Amino acid sequence: MQKIKTIRADEAYQMLQEKKCNLIDIRELNELELTGKVERANHIPMGNLDILLDEDNDVFKSGQLDKDKEMVLFCAGGVRSELAVKSLIAKGCENISHIEGGFGSISKSNFKIV
Repeated sequence: MQKIKTIRADEAYQMLQEKKCNLIDIRELNELELTGKVERANHIPMGNLDILLDEDNDVFKSGQLDKDKEMVLFCAGGVRSELAVKSLIAKGCENISHIEGGFGSISKSNFKIV
């Protein structure tokens, strides 16, 4: 089984700047409303993440996500995103990671919160 890849917020920021990843916020809508949204992040709640397994899904067809780029997930603190990555790897997803510390570490980095 593939090992869970964990990256720091500054690494994710650099990847996003270099257009090397899809940044995916898996928090629930009420969490985004409470703390704000990360600019350029795609919101896909944890319960809907199986769409990442379907390359024919509209999120890929529309260009919202690029299937050839790494999927970088984050939640509020890093626990749910780690579990989500583990689950998606078990289902066959490969190019995927999560941000250590989640939104908490993102909000202290160069990411813009809107």
